[in-house]
Amino acid sequence: MRAVIQNIIDFASSYLVIPDFKPTDALEIVIISFLIYEVMVWIKDTRSWQLFKGIVMLLVFVMFASILNLTTILWLAEKTLNVGIIAVIIVFQPELRRALEQIGRKNIFANFNIGDESRNVNEKFSDRTINELIKATYELAKTKTGALVVIEQEVSLSEYERTGIDIDSVISSQLLINIFEHNTPLHDGAVIIRHDRIVSATCYLPLSDNMELSKELGTRHRAGVGVSEVTDSLTIIVSEETGKVAVALEGKIYRNIDGEQLRKYLVTAQNKKVESKRFKIWKGRHDNEKDTVK
Repeated sequence: MRAVIQNIIDFASSYLVIPDFKPTDALEIVIISFLIYEVMVWIKDTRSWQLFKGIVMLLVFVMFASILNLTTILWLAEKTLNVGIIAVIIVFQPELRRALEQIGRKNIFANFNIGDESRNVNEKFSDRTINELIKATYELAKTKTGALVVIEQEVSLSEYERTGIDIDSVISSQLLINIFEHNTPLHDGAVIIRHDRIVSATCYLPLSDNMELSKELGTRHRAGVGVSEVTDSLTIIVSEETGKVAVALEGKIYRNIDGEQLRKYLVTAQNKKVESKRFKIWKGRHDNEKDTVK
């Protein structure tokens, strides 16, 4: 018993030493905390969550082995550490690639506003396009006609565009309704929109393998979420079974949205104007940005 207590004291004295604290240490703590938070959010939103919990349990087990001086277990843990890291990288290569793509797309300073001026920036598409998209979406929803419309943002959708049939037409609600009409040559697959034009139809999209998605969601919804996981696109989905409208964005799906909510998503994606107010530093999230992946 005394040996166990002495091991605990030695462990605490080795790892729980309070270092000298400097002002720069506070900055490091903030940066590291932010990075850890981002990693935790990413892990929670992928299938890596179960792996992370397993790793934590193993680390706790190794810690107790160190306290009790279980040399055989510690030797095995040391020998398998390098192999385990390589195995994790191989198994979760798609998730790691997706995380790096999201980091590359993320604008850290997008949530900060300094100054008292408003400036216009290049809009992705016009107000007319927004109106036509909303009109077509809810006309299709009334008749329970399935639809999948992908709106390109900064990341190019060319590789998915090539899987479909070239349209290259000005956006109109009548054309979109006709494309998704049952028993027409173009109704199956997704429509890709770039700026104010329909560039391609019957496009194939990657399906999401997110196990957190509701089982009642079909292939159309999983395709919408899948393309939003690998690009920064915004996807409008109309359910053929229920006529309900959903939006897929950044790997999330927002279901049962009405016309006003859809307009807010489209206006945000439009990027028409950025307004800044004096002393307003953090923009925060929009009121309608609620995760509804289940």
